[in-house]
Amino acid sequence: MVSPGALRVVRCGGSALRGARAVFSADSKQVGRGAGAAAYLLCASGDFVKVYSVSTEETLRLMGGHADLVTGVQLNPHNHMQLYSSSLDGTIKLWDFMDGIPIKTFTVGSKLLALYAPASAEDSVFVVIPKRGERDTFQLVSVKLTKGAGQDLEAKELSVVLDGVGASMKHIAFGREGAYVVSVKDVNLQVYFFKRKLLNRFSLSTVKTKGGDNRFSCVVCHPTEDCIATGHADGKIRLWRNFHHRKEYTYSALHWHHDIVMDLAFSVEGTRLLSGGVESVLVQWHNESSCQKDFLPRLGSPIEYISMSSDGALCCTLHTDNRITIINSNLRFSRSIQGLIKSRDVKTGLVVDPRTKALVLNGEPGHLQFYSLQSDQQLFSLDIVQRQYIHQAGLKQSDLVKVAFSAQGTWLATVEESEEVTDPELQLKLWFYHEELQSFQLNTRINTPHDNHITDMCFRDMEELGDDSLILVTTGRDCVFKVWVMVEDTDPEAQQSVSWSCDFVGSYHNYQATNCCFSEDGSLLAVSFEETVTVWDSLTWDLKCTFCHPPGNIRNICFGRLTCSKYLIGATDYGFLCCWNLLTCALEWSAHLNVVVLQPDPLSEHIAAVSWLSKESSLFVFKPNEPRPIYIQRNLCQEKILLAAFVPRDEPEMISSEKYLWLRKSQLFFLTDTQELMTLSTKPLEEKLTPSSKQLAVEESLPVTPFSLLLGKHRRQQAQEDIDLGKPVVHNKQEQASPAVKELLHTPAHVLPSASFLCTIFINSLLISKENKSAEEVADEVEMESGKAEDDSDEEDVTEMEQEDTSHMELLGETRCKLSKSQEKDLRKIRKMDYSWISAF
Repeated sequence: MVSPGALRVVRCGGSALRGARAVFSADSKQVGRGAGAAAYLLCASGDFVKVYSVSTEETLRLMGGHADLVTGVQLNPHNHMQLYSSSLDGTIKLWDFMDGIPIKTFTVGSKLLALYAPASAEDSVFVVIPKRGERDTFQLVSVKLTKGAGQDLEAKELSVVLDGVGASMKHIAFGREGAYVVSVKDVNLQVYFFKRKLLNRFSLSTVKTKGGDNRFSCVVCHPTEDCIATGHADGKIRLWRNFHHRKEYTYSALHWHHDIVMDLAFSVEGTRLLSGGVESVLVQWHNESSCQKDFLPRLGSPIEYISMSSDGALCCTLHTDNRITIINSNLRFSRSIQGLIKSRDVKTGLVVDPRTKALVLNGEPGHLQFYSLQSDQQLFSLDIVQRQYIHQAGLKQSDLVKVAFSAQGTWLATVEESEEVTDPELQLKLWFYHEELQSFQLNTRINTPHDNHITDMCFRDMEELGDDSLILVTTGRDCVFKVWVMVEDTDPEAQQSVSWSCDFVGSYHNYQATNCCFSEDGSLLAVSFEETVTVWDSLTWDLKCTFCHPPGNIRNICFGRLTCSKYLIGATDYGFLCCWNLLTCALEWSAHLNVVVLQPDPLSEHIAAVSWLSKESSLFVFKPNEPRPIYIQRNLCQEKILLAAFVPRDEPEMISSEKYLWLRKSQLFFLTDTQELMTLSTKPLEEKLTPSSKQLAVEESLPVTPFSLLLGKHRRQQAQEDIDLGKPVVHNKQEQASPAVKELLHTPAHVLPSASFLCTIFINSLLISKENKSAEEVADEVEMESGKAEDDSDEEDVTEMEQEDTSHMELLGETRCKLSKSQEKDLRKIRKMDYSWISAF
């Protein structure tokens, strides 16, 4: 357990949405027909279960509670408002996903790799667990869910169903009405019949002939017939029948995919079969015939999972790049939910867009993705390479490798290169942000800006000097760095008023240039050449000084900021972290640390250094003027951290502990080698909701009804109008304390009792009890008010409004204006003012 206020690592996005098949809630049919009812899509995402709205694509809920990766989500077959989830932490959780509330937690005590909840099982579920004492061997077992009071229960009653099964949930399927279960692994297929307790095994040839590969990749069962569909590594689909007999079984083959079939799904009626693979094409087969098939192409990336809604109105595909595609029953694209795209290699690093505060990095091949940290969804994708990507192994294609923004986000520089190692094709592109189009437009394309790979680039943006100060620096393995500046385009037919060209080329002893960065004020440029760091004047391009720390090439460099701007920090690949003083041109201090990430905070003097040693990543936060770190976090995570970025907060965070003050203005995010996006937080884990769904959060974490939402909005607007007009705000204590009103407005509709039961209680709660005051109390109040009116002392203005007893004047048909104490004071001052001097005029 983490103590309150301690810093913890939180998975904040990028977790694979393809950890298991997604499931639709039971009312997806109504949404598919446009009736407007809410339908949900439930997905495993890292340690959490995400609840998406099918109609709005928003993340409505992030249900957390598991301590490790979620490996399966299944609707409770006996209550479709509930959801089972399994995890590698060895627990099965039962959720009320409408409210995001965990109902039960069943501790199994072994890693759970897949979960199945067939309707035929009354009080049990099926899971895949590792076999004790054997490596990479798994079993399908039945888990009896214990009934009892309390939320945490033990579920130790396990029954082994099948041995030697695959670890993926795609390798096991349950037959019609749960009469049998099918398992595939390698070239072997097993069918176990529950009633007869009979196990049939079937094997295919292991010999690869004519490019064929018989290994099984996935299996599904027909919903109404005794038919099994299996996918194979060579792209074939086999349909098995008569498998009740070991020797009389038959199968037919369908073939369109040129590579592995990654998943299969039958329609609800069983008349159609859907298949998907690396071609990013959803194939629909009719009547088990290779001649009758439909296609939905260009889905963006390989299809990992296919899921059908219970009514057949919708299906969804989960892709390897973390995308969810929702498709109508007529095989027409409906909508897409895109999280953080899992690209093959994040070569651009983590860059922050100054305009949107979005993380910018490699997305689809040749694209730049802008990822919102608040909504855990992609804002938009910018096509940089502008070429069709071909999914073919060994084919050399161009990809995006470097990205840099100007300080205001008006200019974007990108570098794309081919995968050739010796003679790469290079292109440097400059993009300008178009305010009207709200997008980046290509301004300048420069072919072969360097003779070899570009290693780094950065902008100088000195606001006090205007646009003339905006320059771009690139470094390359061709042993030079180049300075690019904007020039006016003299061509009258040119579409752009300005373009970019090379202004200066610098080098140092024919060493390869590896890194570059500008000082905070833009006056100095630091460029590393292998083991040496050079510092240049950015106005005259004179070499000012050099720093050297052999052995080891410079891996990262950065300038200090604010009060530490006189320091330059560098990390070498031989495990040294060095700090040089720019005023004395000497080494200030050094530390023996294998730093793989060096990231300065743009809003403070703090610098974060991440080291990798002995299969663990550690975090060190320091100021350059102090050789001792202000924060150390050993074993930050088991994965290797490759990239990090400080993202400025919209408002400074309230930090209770002094040692975490470095997180006050910016939040640190880092990306692991498994492309998990993580962050550091001092707060307990909370639901991450989109702005519109945040309005549904009320006390006790219960969602409000639409009626309550509208009523509350109206009351807030009315109260604000009253305050603006100077009216007294009167709170009805009877209404606030009414349990009947709370129960009616704050309880989900599907669990409310009947209206006849609530009607009497609700009506009675609206009746205001009569409170009679004695004559003495009324007389005392009147006397106190009259005493206040005669008080002429200068007091502080009071903004509260007083309620006066005016009932006796209203009976006479008179009304009296209600004034505040400050207004009454002003009137008294006016009455006492001497106006006799006016008579002289």
